[in-house]
Amino acid sequence: MAPARGFRRALEAVAEIGEVAVIAEVKRRSPSKGPLAPGLDPVALARDYEAGGAAALSVLTDVEFFGGSVDDLDAARSACGLPVLRKDFTVDARDVVDARLMGADCVLLIAAALDQPELVDFLALARQIGLDALVEIHDERELERAVAAGADLIGVNQRDLVTFAVDTERALRMASQMPDGVVWVAESGITGPADATVLAEAGYHAVLVGESLVTSGDPRGGTAALRAARR
Repeated sequence: MAPARGFRRALEAVAEIGEVAVIAEVKRRSPSKGPLAPGLDPVALARDYEAGGAAALSVLTDVEFFGGSVDDLDAARSACGLPVLRKDFTVDARDVVDARLMGADCVLLIAAALDQPELVDFLALARQIGLDALVEIHDERELERAVAAGADLIGVNQRDLVTFAVDTERALRMASQMPDGVVWVAESGITGPADATVLAEAGYHAVLVGESLVTSGDPRGGTAALRAARR
């Protein structure tokens, strides 16, 4: 297969010029809120995100809970030059390989869904086949596990995976624990430039934003506004 586009590298390039990198998400629905953008066109949305200055895309491929698909990922990636995260539940080595085969440039590894040997093995496998891996954590213990596994791209998800409640202070609390030499990503509960600015000032290199962009009516402008946040 052709080389992946370099997801982590794209985030670093934006952070190096003092701006916050935006990972803009193609998201049709939410388990807690239902349909967000039933008529979503992944091609048009990806192009708007790219034009707005997004550094990368996140595309939901889970069908049951998020209404996503592999077709959405393929369409979005083919429509632009941005690297793409496959946003799904990775619970088997074959899921990692599938992400590469479907054209993703980065795979999501949720620490809460994996034991430590799985986290270590899946991270190593991703690198072996040319993928970046975003290791998602929620607390100090999961951060310790991510670091021990060798993660160099760590996302703090502010949404509780059981209750779906969003704690908008979680990423800020975790900022003091995040290690140097790792790209920090804040996920969930980011509604606009003010949130992105606070997170950037706390040291986050990137924000992953879906719901507020797909429901905004102006995904290009919304992305540009987020990108304007300074680190």
